[in-house]
Amino acid sequence: MSGQATPKGAWGITFLLFLYMLVNFADKVVVGLAGAPIMDDLKLTPEQFGFLGSSFFFLFSATAIVVGMIANKRPTRWILLILALVWSLVQFPMASEVSFTTLVVCRIILGAGEGPAFAVACHALYKWFPDEKRALPTAILSQGSALGVIVAVPALNWIIVKYSWHWAFGALGIVGLVWVALWLVFGREGPLVDETREVEEGRRYSFWRLVATPTFIGASLATFGAYWALSLALTWFTPFIVKGLGFPQEKAGLLSVLPWVAGAIVVLGAGWLSQRMIARGATTRTARAVLGAAPLLLAGLFILAMPHVGSPGAMIACLVAASACTGAIYPLCPPMIGEFTPSAQRGGMLAVYGAFYSLAGVAAPFVMGRVVQNAASPLEGYLAGFQINGFILIAAGIVGLMLMYPNRDRARLAGHTIAWGKPA
Repeated sequence: MSGQATPKGAWGITFLLFLYMLVNFADKVVVGLAGAPIMDDLKLTPEQFGFLGSSFFFLFSATAIVVGMIANKRPTRWILLILALVWSLVQFPMASEVSFTTLVVCRIILGAGEGPAFAVACHALYKWFPDEKRALPTAILSQGSALGVIVAVPALNWIIVKYSWHWAFGALGIVGLVWVALWLVFGREGPLVDETREVEEGRRYSFWRLVATPTFIGASLATFGAYWALSLALTWFTPFIVKGLGFPQEKAGLLSVLPWVAGAIVVLGAGWLSQRMIARGATTRTARAVLGAAPLLLAGLFILAMPHVGSPGAMIACLVAASACTGAIYPLCPPMIGEFTPSAQRGGMLAVYGAFYSLAGVAAPFVMGRVVQNAASPLEGYLAGFQINGFILIAAGIVGLMLMYPNRDRARLAGHTIAWGKPA
Protein backbone atom coordinates (compact mmCIF):
# COMPACT_ATOMS: atom_id res chain seq x y z
CA MET A 1 0.00 0.00 0.00
CA SER A 2 1.05 3.55 -0.65
CA GLY A 3 2.80 5.56 2.03
CA GLN A 4 1.74 8.93 0.63
CA ALA A 5 0.28 11.52 2.93
CA THR A 6 -3.08 13.14 2.27
CA PRO A 7 -2.46 16.60 0.77
CA LYS A 8 -3.76 19.75 2.38
CA GLY A 9 -7.13 20.72 0.95
CA ALA A 10 -8.19 17.14 0.18
CA TRP A 11 -11.23 17.25 2.44
CA GLY A 12 -12.35 20.59 1.04
CA ILE A 13 -12.34 19.10 -2.46
CA THR A 14 -14.17 16.07 -1.07
CA PHE A 15 -16.90 18.36 0.24
CA LEU A 16 -17.27 20.12 -3.12
CA LEU A 17 -17.48 16.78 -4.94
CA PHE A 18 -19.99 15.63 -2.34
CA LEU A 19 -22.14 18.64 -3.28
CA TYR A 20 -21.59 17.77 -6.93
CA MET A 21 -23.14 14.34 -6.42
CA LEU A 22 -25.90 15.88 -4.31
CA VAL A 23 -26.98 18.03 -7.28
CA ASN A 24 -26.51 15.06 -9.60
CA PHE A 25 -28.96 12.85 -7.75
CA ALA A 26 -31.47 15.60 -7.11
CA ASP A 27 -31.61 15.95 -10.90
CA LYS A 28 -32.18 12.21 -11.25
CA VAL A 29 -34.93 11.85 -8.66
CA VAL A 30 -37.21 14.70 -9.73
CA VAL A 31 -39.00 12.75 -12.48
CA GLY A 32 -39.81 9.88 -10.15
CA LEU A 33 -40.91 12.24 -7.39
CA ALA A 34 -43.20 14.09 -9.79
CA GLY A 35 -44.22 10.87 -11.54
CA ALA A 36 -47.90 10.91 -10.58
CA PRO A 37 -48.58 14.55 -11.61
CA ILE A 38 -46.49 14.16 -14.77
CA MET A 39 -48.50 11.07 -15.79
CA ASP A 40 -51.75 12.88 -15.00
CA ASP A 41 -50.85 16.15 -16.80
CA LEU A 42 -49.39 14.54 -19.92
CA LYS A 43 -51.86 11.60 -19.92
CA LEU A 44 -49.06 9.02 -19.91
CA THR A 45 -49.50 5.28 -19.61
CA PRO A 46 -47.23 3.35 -17.22
CA GLU A 47 -45.28 2.11 -20.23
CA GLN A 48 -44.73 5.67 -21.50
CA PHE A 49 -43.63 6.81 -18.05
CA GLY A 50 -41.25 3.84 -17.87
CA PHE A 51 -39.85 4.92 -21.23
CA LEU A 52 -39.35 8.44 -19.85
CA GLY A 53 -37.47 7.02 -16.87
CA SER A 54 -35.31 4.88 -19.14
CA SER A 55 -34.60 7.75 -21.55
CA PHE A 56 -32.34 9.38 -18.99
CA PHE A 57 -29.94 6.44 -19.49
CA PHE A 58 -30.00 6.24 -23.31
CA LEU A 59 -26.67 8.10 -23.71
CA PHE A 60 -25.55 7.68 -20.11
CA SER A 61 -23.16 4.77 -20.77
CA ALA A 62 -21.77 6.10 -24.05
CA THR A 63 -20.82 9.49 -22.64
CA ALA A 64 -19.48 7.85 -19.50
CA ILE A 65 -16.94 5.93 -21.57
CA VAL A 66 -16.01 8.81 -23.90
CA VAL A 67 -15.61 11.40 -21.15
CA GLY A 68 -13.90 8.89 -18.87
CA MET A 69 -11.24 8.27 -21.50
CA ILE A 70 -10.80 12.02 -21.90
CA ALA A 71 -10.36 12.26 -18.12
CA ASN A 72 -7.29 9.99 -18.41
CA LYS A 73 -5.51 12.81 -20.27
CA ARG A 74 -7.23 16.05 -19.35
CA PRO A 75 -7.68 17.87 -16.01
CA THR A 76 -10.77 16.69 -14.20
CA ARG A 77 -11.43 20.17 -12.84
CA TRP A 78 -12.66 21.47 -16.20
CA ILE A 79 -14.47 18.27 -17.16
CA LEU A 80 -16.51 18.41 -13.97
CA LEU A 81 -17.31 22.07 -14.57
CA ILE A 82 -18.58 21.45 -18.12
CA LEU A 83 -20.70 18.49 -17.06
CA ALA A 84 -22.39 20.44 -14.27
CA LEU A 85 -23.07 23.34 -16.63
CA VAL A 86 -24.85 20.98 -19.04
CA TRP A 87 -27.02 19.59 -16.21
CA SER A 88 -28.01 23.05 -15.10
CA LEU A 89 -28.93 24.54 -18.46
CA VAL A 90 -30.96 21.56 -19.66
CA GLN A 91 -33.36 21.90 -16.71
CA PHE A 92 -34.77 25.25 -17.79
CA PRO A 93 -36.82 24.12 -20.84
CA MET A 94 -38.78 21.85 -18.48
CA ALA A 95 -39.62 24.78 -16.19
CA SER A 96 -42.48 25.69 -18.55
CA GLU A 97 -45.18 23.71 -20.34
CA VAL A 98 -43.58 20.94 -22.39
CA SER A 99 -44.65 18.04 -24.54
CA PHE A 100 -43.77 14.45 -23.76
CA THR A 101 -41.23 14.53 -26.60
CA THR A 102 -39.47 17.62 -25.24
CA LEU A 103 -39.38 16.10 -21.77
CA VAL A 104 -37.78 12.93 -23.16
CA VAL A 105 -35.20 14.89 -25.17
CA CYS A 106 -34.23 16.98 -22.15
CA ARG A 107 -33.86 13.86 -20.00
CA ILE A 108 -31.66 12.23 -22.66
CA ILE A 109 -29.38 15.28 -22.71
CA LEU A 110 -29.32 15.39 -18.91
CA GLY A 111 -28.36 11.72 -18.80
CA ALA A 112 -25.59 12.31 -21.31
CA GLY A 113 -24.20 15.02 -19.05
CA GLU A 114 -24.55 12.98 -15.87
CA GLY A 115 -23.29 9.66 -17.24
CA PRO A 116 -19.60 10.39 -16.58
CA ALA A 117 -20.23 12.19 -13.28
CA PHE A 118 -19.43 9.57 -10.66
CA ALA A 119 -16.45 8.07 -12.51
CA VAL A 120 -14.84 11.45 -13.16
CA ALA A 121 -15.56 12.60 -9.61
CA CYS A 122 -13.93 9.41 -8.22
CA HIS A 123 -10.94 9.89 -10.50
CA ALA A 124 -10.63 13.50 -9.33
CA LEU A 125 -10.99 12.46 -5.69
CA TYR A 126 -8.33 9.75 -5.95
CA LYS A 127 -5.80 12.39 -6.94
CA TRP A 128 -6.15 13.63 -3.35
CA PHE A 129 -6.04 10.36 -1.38
CA PRO A 130 -3.65 7.36 -1.45
CA ASP A 131 -5.18 3.93 -2.02
CA GLU A 132 -5.52 2.80 1.58
CA LYS A 133 -7.41 6.01 2.48
CA ARG A 134 -9.94 6.03 -0.34
CA ALA A 135 -12.86 4.01 1.02
CA LEU A 136 -14.19 6.70 3.37
CA PRO A 137 -13.85 9.60 0.86
CA THR A 138 -15.57 7.40 -1.75
CA ALA A 139 -18.35 6.71 0.75
CA ILE A 140 -18.72 10.46 1.39
CA LEU A 141 -18.83 11.07 -2.36
CA SER A 142 -21.51 8.39 -2.71
CA GLN A 143 -23.42 10.03 0.10
CA GLY A 144 -23.89 13.08 -2.06
CA SER A 145 -26.41 10.93 -3.90
CA ALA A 146 -28.30 9.93 -0.77
CA LEU A 147 -28.23 13.38 0.80
CA GLY A 148 -29.20 14.85 -2.56
CA VAL A 149 -32.39 12.87 -2.33
CA ILE A 150 -32.88 13.40 1.42
CA VAL A 151 -32.50 17.17 1.09
CA ALA A 152 -34.09 17.59 -2.31
CA VAL A 153 -37.17 15.38 -1.97
CA PRO A 154 -38.96 17.41 0.75
CA ALA A 155 -38.04 20.68 -0.94
CA LEU A 156 -38.95 19.53 -4.44
CA ASN A 157 -42.13 17.84 -3.26
CA TRP A 158 -43.19 21.08 -1.55
CA ILE A 159 -42.61 22.93 -4.84
CA ILE A 160 -44.53 20.27 -6.79
CA VAL A 161 -47.51 20.35 -4.42
CA LYS A 162 -47.62 24.13 -3.90
CA TYR A 163 -46.71 25.27 -7.40
CA SER A 164 -46.11 22.60 -10.08
CA TRP A 165 -43.61 20.01 -11.18
CA HIS A 166 -42.32 22.48 -13.78
CA TRP A 167 -41.02 24.77 -11.04
CA ALA A 168 -39.08 21.88 -9.53
CA PHE A 169 -36.98 21.55 -12.68
CA GLY A 170 -36.27 25.27 -12.73
CA ALA A 171 -35.12 25.19 -9.10
CA LEU A 172 -32.67 22.40 -9.91
CA GLY A 173 -31.23 24.42 -12.78
CA ILE A 174 -30.51 27.33 -10.43
CA VAL A 175 -28.91 25.07 -7.80
CA GLY A 176 -26.68 23.54 -10.47
CA LEU A 177 -25.43 26.95 -11.55
CA VAL A 178 -24.57 27.79 -7.93
CA TRP A 179 -22.36 24.69 -7.76
CA VAL A 180 -20.69 25.66 -11.04
CA ALA A 181 -19.77 29.04 -9.51
CA LEU A 182 -18.37 27.41 -6.34
CA TRP A 183 -16.27 24.93 -8.31
CA LEU A 184 -14.96 27.64 -10.61
CA VAL A 185 -13.66 29.50 -7.57
CA PHE A 186 -12.49 26.67 -5.28
CA GLY A 187 -12.04 23.56 -7.45
CA ARG A 188 -8.45 22.33 -7.98
CA GLU A 189 -6.67 19.37 -9.52
CA GLY A 190 -5.23 16.82 -7.09
CA PRO A 191 -1.45 16.30 -6.89
CA LEU A 192 -1.20 12.55 -6.16
CA VAL A 193 -0.36 9.59 -8.34
CA ASP A 194 0.07 6.05 -7.05
CA GLU A 195 3.84 6.29 -6.88
CA THR A 196 4.60 2.80 -5.60
CA ARG A 197 2.43 1.09 -8.17
CA GLU A 198 3.28 3.37 -11.08
CA VAL A 199 6.83 2.05 -11.19
CA GLU A 200 5.78 -1.59 -11.42
CA GLU A 201 6.64 -2.58 -15.00
CA GLY A 202 5.73 0.87 -16.21
CA ARG A 203 2.27 0.27 -14.71
CA ARG A 204 0.33 0.46 -17.93
CA TYR A 205 -1.72 -2.44 -19.24
CA SER A 206 -3.84 -3.06 -22.27
CA PHE A 207 -7.46 -2.03 -21.89
CA TRP A 208 -8.70 -5.55 -22.60
CA ARG A 209 -6.41 -7.04 -19.99
CA LEU A 210 -7.85 -4.72 -17.38
CA VAL A 211 -11.52 -5.26 -18.22
CA ALA A 212 -10.97 -9.04 -18.36
CA THR A 213 -9.90 -9.22 -14.72
CA PRO A 214 -12.38 -11.24 -12.66
CA THR A 215 -12.66 -8.41 -10.13
CA PHE A 216 -13.66 -5.88 -12.78
CA ILE A 217 -16.24 -8.25 -14.24
CA GLY A 218 -17.59 -9.13 -10.81
CA ALA A 219 -17.74 -5.50 -9.69
CA SER A 220 -19.58 -4.48 -12.85
CA LEU A 221 -22.15 -7.27 -12.58
CA ALA A 222 -22.67 -6.82 -8.84
CA THR A 223 -23.21 -3.10 -9.20
CA PHE A 224 -25.54 -3.71 -12.17
CA GLY A 225 -27.88 -5.52 -9.78
CA ALA A 226 -27.66 -2.74 -7.20
CA TYR A 227 -28.25 -0.10 -9.86
CA TRP A 228 -31.36 -1.89 -11.08
CA ALA A 229 -32.78 -1.32 -7.61
CA LEU A 230 -31.57 2.27 -7.53
CA SER A 231 -33.12 3.01 -10.94
CA LEU A 232 -36.47 1.70 -9.75
CA ALA A 233 -36.19 3.83 -6.63
CA LEU A 234 -35.46 6.93 -8.72
CA THR A 235 -38.31 6.42 -11.18
CA TRP A 236 -40.97 4.24 -9.58
CA PHE A 237 -40.79 4.42 -5.78
CA THR A 238 -43.06 7.46 -5.42
CA PRO A 239 -45.53 6.33 -8.14
CA PHE A 240 -45.68 2.94 -6.38
CA ILE A 241 -46.62 4.64 -3.12
CA VAL A 242 -49.20 6.92 -4.78
CA LYS A 243 -50.75 4.70 -7.46
CA GLY A 244 -49.97 1.28 -6.02
CA LEU A 245 -50.51 1.80 -2.29
CA GLY A 246 -52.87 4.79 -2.43
CA PHE A 247 -50.92 7.37 -0.41
CA PRO A 248 -51.41 11.09 -1.24
CA GLN A 249 -48.57 12.96 -2.99
CA GLU A 250 -47.76 15.01 0.15
CA LYS A 251 -47.15 11.90 2.27
CA ALA A 252 -45.54 9.97 -0.55
CA GLY A 253 -42.89 12.66 -0.92
CA LEU A 254 -41.88 12.25 2.71
CA LEU A 255 -41.91 8.45 2.54
CA SER A 256 -39.70 8.60 -0.55
CA VAL A 257 -36.85 9.90 1.61
CA LEU A 258 -36.70 6.72 3.72
CA PRO A 259 -34.67 4.48 1.34
CA TRP A 260 -32.06 7.18 0.97
CA VAL A 261 -31.74 7.80 4.70
CA ALA A 262 -31.22 4.08 5.30
CA GLY A 263 -28.84 3.86 2.36
CA ALA A 264 -26.81 6.81 3.61
CA ILE A 265 -26.19 5.06 6.92
CA VAL A 266 -25.07 1.85 5.19
CA VAL A 267 -22.84 3.58 2.64
CA LEU A 268 -20.98 5.63 5.22
CA GLY A 269 -20.79 2.65 7.57
CA ALA A 270 -19.43 0.38 4.83
CA GLY A 271 -16.81 2.94 3.82
CA TRP A 272 -15.70 3.51 7.41
CA LEU A 273 -15.69 -0.20 8.26
CA SER A 274 -13.78 -1.13 5.11
CA GLN A 275 -11.07 1.43 5.78
CA ARG A 276 -10.80 0.31 9.41
CA MET A 277 -10.55 -3.35 8.42
CA ILE A 278 -7.74 -2.60 5.97
CA ALA A 279 -5.90 -0.58 8.60
CA ARG A 280 -6.08 -3.63 10.89
CA GLY A 281 -4.63 -5.92 8.26
CA ALA A 282 -7.66 -7.38 6.47
CA THR A 283 -7.29 -8.20 2.80
CA THR A 284 -9.18 -6.08 0.31
CA ARG A 285 -10.97 -9.28 -0.72
CA THR A 286 -12.62 -9.26 2.71
CA ALA A 287 -12.78 -5.55 3.42
CA ARG A 288 -14.06 -4.53 0.02
CA ALA A 289 -15.34 -7.45 -2.05
CA VAL A 290 -17.18 -9.49 0.57
CA LEU A 291 -18.37 -6.44 2.48
CA GLY A 292 -19.82 -4.98 -0.72
CA ALA A 293 -21.36 -8.05 -2.37
CA ALA A 294 -22.81 -10.06 0.53
CA PRO A 295 -25.48 -7.45 1.41
CA LEU A 296 -26.92 -7.77 -2.10
CA LEU A 297 -28.14 -11.26 -1.20
CA LEU A 298 -29.99 -9.87 1.80
CA ALA A 299 -31.46 -7.08 -0.31
CA GLY A 300 -32.87 -9.62 -2.75
CA LEU A 301 -34.50 -11.56 0.06
CA PHE A 302 -36.16 -8.43 1.45
CA ILE A 303 -37.68 -7.67 -1.95
CA LEU A 304 -38.85 -11.24 -2.52
CA ALA A 305 -40.66 -11.04 0.83
CA MET A 306 -42.80 -8.07 -0.24
CA PRO A 307 -45.87 -9.97 -1.55
CA HIS A 308 -46.01 -11.98 1.66
CA VAL A 309 -45.85 -9.25 4.33
CA GLY A 310 -49.42 -8.03 3.90
CA SER A 311 -49.62 -4.37 4.91
CA PRO A 312 -48.51 -1.34 2.84
CA GLY A 313 -46.22 -0.24 5.68
CA ALA A 314 -44.46 -3.58 5.72
CA MET A 315 -43.99 -3.47 1.93
CA ILE A 316 -42.39 -0.05 2.20
CA ALA A 317 -40.20 -1.33 5.04
CA CYS A 318 -38.96 -4.19 2.84
CA LEU A 319 -38.06 -1.78 0.06
CA VAL A 320 -36.29 0.54 2.47
CA ALA A 321 -34.28 -2.35 3.95
CA ALA A 322 -33.37 -3.61 0.48
CA SER A 323 -32.25 -0.14 -0.64
CA ALA A 324 -30.06 0.13 2.45
CA CYS A 325 -28.39 -3.22 1.76
CA THR A 326 -27.58 -2.35 -1.86
CA GLY A 327 -25.74 0.77 -0.72
CA ALA A 328 -22.64 -1.08 0.50
CA ILE A 329 -21.44 -1.87 -3.02
CA TYR A 330 -21.04 1.74 -4.16
CA PRO A 331 -18.16 2.99 -1.95
CA LEU A 332 -16.20 -0.28 -2.25
CA CYS A 333 -16.09 -1.19 -5.95
CA PRO A 334 -14.30 1.95 -7.25
CA PRO A 335 -11.39 1.54 -4.77
CA MET A 336 -11.18 -2.14 -5.76
CA ILE A 337 -10.81 -1.18 -9.40
CA GLY A 338 -8.34 1.52 -8.43
CA GLU A 339 -6.17 -1.11 -6.70
CA PHE A 340 -4.99 -2.69 -9.93
CA THR A 341 -5.54 0.15 -12.42
CA PRO A 342 -2.72 2.66 -13.09
CA SER A 343 -3.75 6.22 -12.32
CA ALA A 344 -3.18 7.15 -15.99
CA GLN A 345 -5.89 4.64 -16.95
CA ARG A 346 -8.14 4.88 -13.90
CA GLY A 347 -10.57 7.50 -15.23
CA GLY A 348 -11.35 5.39 -18.27
CA MET A 349 -11.71 2.16 -16.31
CA LEU A 350 -14.06 3.71 -13.77
CA ALA A 351 -16.04 5.14 -16.68
CA VAL A 352 -16.36 1.73 -18.35
CA TYR A 353 -17.42 0.26 -15.02
CA GLY A 354 -20.06 2.96 -14.61
CA ALA A 355 -21.17 2.63 -18.22
CA PHE A 356 -21.83 -1.07 -17.80
CA TYR A 357 -23.71 -1.03 -14.51
CA SER A 358 -25.79 1.98 -15.55
CA LEU A 359 -27.26 -0.08 -18.39
CA ALA A 360 -29.57 -1.31 -15.64
CA GLY A 361 -31.03 2.20 -15.69
CA VAL A 362 -32.10 1.75 -19.31
CA ALA A 363 -33.85 -1.55 -18.65
CA ALA A 364 -35.30 -1.31 -15.13
CA PRO A 365 -37.77 1.62 -15.45
CA PHE A 366 -39.12 0.39 -18.78
CA VAL A 367 -39.48 -3.22 -17.60
CA MET A 368 -41.40 -2.04 -14.56
CA GLY A 369 -43.66 0.11 -16.76
CA ARG A 370 -44.46 -2.82 -19.04
CA VAL A 371 -45.16 -5.13 -16.11
CA VAL A 372 -47.43 -2.59 -14.39
CA GLN A 373 -49.34 -1.83 -17.58
CA ASN A 374 -50.00 -5.51 -18.33
CA ALA A 375 -50.93 -6.51 -14.76
CA ALA A 376 -54.45 -7.08 -13.48
CA SER A 377 -54.02 -4.20 -11.02
CA PRO A 378 -51.30 -1.58 -10.42
CA LEU A 379 -50.29 -3.13 -7.09
CA GLU A 380 -49.89 -6.59 -8.62
CA GLY A 381 -47.80 -5.06 -11.39
CA TYR A 382 -45.52 -3.20 -9.01
CA LEU A 383 -44.98 -6.27 -6.86
CA ALA A 384 -44.19 -8.41 -9.90
CA GLY A 385 -41.69 -5.80 -11.13
CA PHE A 386 -39.97 -5.69 -7.76
CA GLN A 387 -39.77 -9.50 -7.70
CA ILE A 388 -37.71 -9.38 -10.88
CA ASN A 389 -35.33 -7.04 -9.09
CA GLY A 390 -35.12 -9.40 -6.12
CA PHE A 391 -33.84 -12.26 -8.27
CA ILE A 392 -31.41 -9.94 -10.06
CA LEU A 393 -29.98 -8.77 -6.72
CA ILE A 394 -29.40 -12.31 -5.48
CA ALA A 395 -27.67 -13.26 -8.73
CA ALA A 396 -25.55 -10.08 -8.56
CA GLY A 397 -24.44 -10.85 -5.01
CA ILE A 398 -23.45 -14.41 -5.86
CA VAL A 399 -21.47 -13.35 -8.94
CA GLY A 400 -19.71 -10.60 -6.98
CA LEU A 401 -18.66 -13.00 -4.22
CA MET A 402 -17.39 -15.51 -6.78
CA LEU A 403 -15.31 -13.13 -8.89
CA MET A 404 -14.04 -10.19 -6.85
CA TYR A 405 -10.47 -10.81 -5.62
CA PRO A 406 -8.76 -7.42 -6.09
CA ASN A 407 -5.49 -8.25 -4.32
CA ARG A 408 -5.07 -11.41 -6.41
CA ASP A 409 -5.83 -9.58 -9.66
CA ARG A 410 -3.35 -6.87 -8.80
CA ALA A 411 -0.65 -9.50 -8.31
CA ARG A 412 -1.54 -11.18 -11.59
CA LEU A 413 -1.40 -7.93 -13.50
CA ALA A 414 1.94 -7.09 -11.94
CA GLY A 415 3.36 -10.21 -13.54
CA HIS A 416 2.99 -13.03 -11.00
CA THR A 417 0.34 -14.68 -13.20
CA ILE A 418 -1.58 -13.32 -16.16
CA ALA A 419 -4.60 -15.61 -16.21
CA TRP A 420 -6.47 -18.08 -14.07
CA GLY A 421 -3.83 -20.57 -12.95
CA LYS A 422 -1.35 -19.78 -15.76
CA PRO A 423 2.20 -18.66 -14.91
CA ALA A 424 3.46 -15.32 -16.13
